[in-house]
Amino acid sequence: MKISIVTVCFNSEKTIEDTLKSIAQQTYHNIEHIVIDGNSTDNTNTIISRYSDSVAVHVSEPDKGLYDAMNKGIKLATGDVIGILNSDDVLFDNNVIQCISEQIMDCDGVYADVGFYDTNLSVKKRHYSSSSFKKEMFSRGFMPAHPSFYARRACYEKVGEYDSSYKIAADFEMLIRMFNLANSRFKYINQESVKMRVGGVSTSGLSSNILLNQEILKACRANSISASWFSVLSKYPSKMLGYIFK
Repeated sequence: MKISIVTVCFNSEKTIEDTLKSIAQQTYHNIEHIVIDGNSTDNTNTIISRYSDSVAVHVSEPDKGLYDAMNKGIKLATGDVIGILNSDDVLFDNNVIQCISEQIMDCDGVYADVGFYDTNLSVKKRHYSSSSFKKEMFSRGFMPAHPSFYARRACYEKVGEYDSSYKIAADFEMLIRMFNLANSRFKYINQESVKMRVGGVSTSGLSSNILLNQEILKACRANSISASWFSVLSKYPSKMLGYIFK
């Protein structure tokens, strides 16, 4: 089983090598790593070129943003299974993809937990658990951790592309469509699969959180899910538990 991992980046010279190493060092070897760079002006592409043995596809050209770049990568993917790992993030350990390859054998996709870490990936700030997720929870702004989500390529072919009209929550909207696929089954893996740096697109500041919640409401309404500001904001008390139980 070939597993395609799409990494999108732009001027990511400070973090991209950690991402590349975490994939190159996986014990599972049938990996197709696709890197879509948005025409970086720093040393990002020089660093990527050092990993030609593990990077199957490297594209550097202007794009229309994060989700446009993800769509490019998915179109290029030839794997049986596809996942996304952004350039601020790393796989938790060297056995993550091996575990995914085993767990996805009897289902359409898998998802797990992620952790939010400091810049050096040494201090864990928050734990994001996907264990209790049910698709009814989309109406409250809950979703499985997107960086932990891997699905069969056939699922992506059925649901279509990330909607690039969203600035920050196209992953949320995409997962709604995934979980609404008829006769599909997605399975939770009880482990942390990704270390995410605090300060990414969806974790940085008040203005980002306001936009995120606006787009969550938009995504729910676009997919006929009843949601309100009250229901979406109700997720924050449980979110705080992630800071306590790390």
